[in-house]
Amino acid sequence: MRNNLISNDKNSETIQYDDYIAGLAKGLSLLECFGMERQKLNVTQIAERTGLSRSAARRYVRTLKFLGYLDTDEHFYWLTYKVLRFSSAYLSSAYLPKVSQPMLNFLSIKTTLSFSVVVLDEHEVVPVAKSIALQNNSAKISPLGVHLGNRLPAYATSTGKILLSRLNEKDQQQWLDKYQLKRLTPYTITDAQILLQTLAEINQHDYCISTEEHELGVIAMAVPILNMQGDTVAALNCIGPSNRIQSSYLIQNILPLLKQTAHDLRALL
Repeated sequence: MRNNLISNDKNSETIQYDDYIAGLAKGLSLLECFGMERQKLNVTQIAERTGLSRSAARRYVRTLKFLGYLDTDEHFYWLTYKVLRFSSAYLSSAYLPKVSQPMLNFLSIKTTLSFSVVVLDEHEVVPVAKSIALQNNSAKISPLGVHLGNRLPAYATSTGKILLSRLNEKDQQQWLDKYQLKRLTPYTITDAQILLQTLAEINQHDYCISTEEHELGVIAMAVPILNMQGDTVAALNCIGPSNRIQSSYLIQNILPLLKQTAHDLRALL
């Protein structure tokens, strides 16, 4: 605390100490400790992940259970569908998903590929709008299990790397110091220096192609989405099967569509 201010090192926000509600922050951090790796947690695990004491963690989970955000078998706790109220409220009210969805639908119809608009949230990227390719004009295929709100590691995805490439070198290094680069496939970049070099090249080209770095059999291309002030607010990408689509095809046929769509979105943001 400095000058009666509290700083958030995750987003550089500051708040007056008297305006900060610690209990609310702890409750939200408890909900955030659940994820794909650990969908069910006991009180001890929750205390370790949040930095709370076991007695405090127990009171928080019981309160959240009482409010309907958690369920339990009296040993483990897990999230309930009620937490979806937050994502539903965002997707129904946020401007970016609304204006981008018709454009994504058009791209999928035109190319029979899947597209999404994605934002960076700390070490992960989160799709906020998507369109799924139509196969044989009937069946919808969802690559990667991509769905709205799904969280993917930024360093291993086309959208994540294009967004990381827009950070300055100091912020990129701080990001790497904070988060680990885990191997997800044989093609995942796990060396920090190689990733930094890759990000520099991506920033120079202003697009990113990622082939089987997050999941085998998948190739993706992404470009940044800027607002009218020139700030990078999201990324737009195209996803397809790597056994059917080559990088040369993406560069020649898809990249112009992505850049034009990103340009059209910029005029609306």
